[in-house]
Amino acid sequence: MTDPAVPSTPAGWYADPAGGTQRRWWDGARWTDHLETPYSTTAAAMPERAPEGTDPSTTWIWPLVVIPVLQLLSVFWIDWETFIVTSLTDTSVAGQAALFSTPGYVAVTALGWITNILFVLFAFLDWRELRRRGVPQPFHWAWSFLVLASAWPVYPIGRAIVARRRTGRGMASLWITIATIVLGIIVTIGLAIFIVQFAFTNVDLTNLAP
Repeated sequence: MTDPAVPSTPAGWYADPAGGTQRRWWDGARWTDHLETPYSTTAAAMPERAPEGTDPSTTWIWPLVVIPVLQLLSVFWIDWETFIVTSLTDTSVAGQAALFSTPGYVAVTALGWITNILFVLFAFLDWRELRRRGVPQPFHWAWSFLVLASAWPVYPIGRAIVARRRTGRGMASLWITIATIVLGIIVTIGLAIFIVQFAFTNVDLTNLAP
């Protein structure tokens, strides 16, 4: 019988009197058989880590960062002077069809499709290799499909960030990709300036009115 003069311990989870790291439920009068593992905010906040010394630099990540560079440089295969003159002076269907069937344009288009397919393939092989090396939940290769809809190589960027969290290394692909994006912006601006200057300098725009 409980002495009413002695305050009882309220019901709740307390350190197990039998020892161990779990807590046992006290119902206010006695210990029950219910146990729980204390929630650790520190453990929950820690990201999953790969085995110590895991190298995230696979064989496949380097083609992934080179492909956007090849695609960027391929724009110089096009004879832009002929392209500009023809597009402005010959608006016939035959003229425009011939414009987009020039060897340079066809080569750039074919290279774009081929390298985009290879980009997705290499991303899958890279993701699979990271998993084989024990990297938990690497950045998923399906993100590489975005390269088909835009020119932004999302996979190498996300992959580098996640690899850094999992292994403490692997940021090289991020910096190379960022450098490629910056270079692409510079080349695009330069090409746009060249096209405008060439058009105004070498094409008689006064005769282009319908």
